[in-house]
Amino acid sequence: MSDHLIQNTASEGKNVGNNGSLSGAVIAVAGAGGPAGHATLVRLAEAGAVVVGADNNPERLAEAVDAARYARGGATVTGETVDLLDLDDTRAWADRIEKEHGRVDGLVHLVGGWRGSATFAETSLTDWELLEKLLIRTVQHTSLAFYDALQRSDRGRYLLISAAGASNPTAGNAAYSAAKAAAEAWTLAMADGFRKAGGETGPRAAAAILVVKALVHDAMRAERPNAKFAGFTDVKDLAEEIEGVWGKSAAEVNGNRLWLTEKP
Repeated sequence: MSDHLIQNTASEGKNVGNNGSLSGAVIAVAGAGGPAGHATLVRLAEAGAVVVGADNNPERLAEAVDAARYARGGATVTGETVDLLDLDDTRAWADRIEKEHGRVDGLVHLVGGWRGSATFAETSLTDWELLEKLLIRTVQHTSLAFYDALQRSDRGRYLLISAAGASNPTAGNAAYSAAKAAAEAWTLAMADGFRKAGGETGPRAAAAILVVKALVHDAMRAERPNAKFAGFTDVKDLAEEIEGVWGKSAAEVNGNRLWLTEKP
């Protein structure tokens, strides 16, 4: 259950006023404590959104929330530890956001994890058991918990971050690629729900998939200064792409894979 709340707004940092591409939007970020979450919270706050992050690591989450508050003085950025493997807890989180802020305009799903093996024959089903929870179950819970609120919004967006391996699995990544593919299928089913709800006028909300080869951030580059990270997407570039989805119509993005790397 939720046991750690990081609340308040910030007055320090760069105060860029109330204008921004996402001014007035309320966006939740699941998996906000990792590097991608850190960058996404900052970018969304800079764009003027009210940002509500969730993570299972309160220390990492607090760091990400503080950075986003500092990036935009006066921004409303909060964080809460939520058990995304518990549907009731996830629903309660979504309900609290809508009750407090009056709306929910987005859920960015950044919960990740990786396990792999040297060969297909060495694949461990223990890896699958873990990845099924991290990469599929959390998507099921956040999508079900936020679906109605996003449908009520005039710019609701559900964004899954996925990997090119879901479409082109390799022998040593059977569990990871299968889990990612399942998460994509679930998200596309959600998109079809938005499409059908919109009827002849088109979808009011959208669910889409942002596809990367892999992600890279400054700490990785510092640890491996000679690595090229070819085809990787920087987490700051990912955050920029996430923000940009709200600049497109629901019909334009709903049910689509938005490729940030070369298609396999």
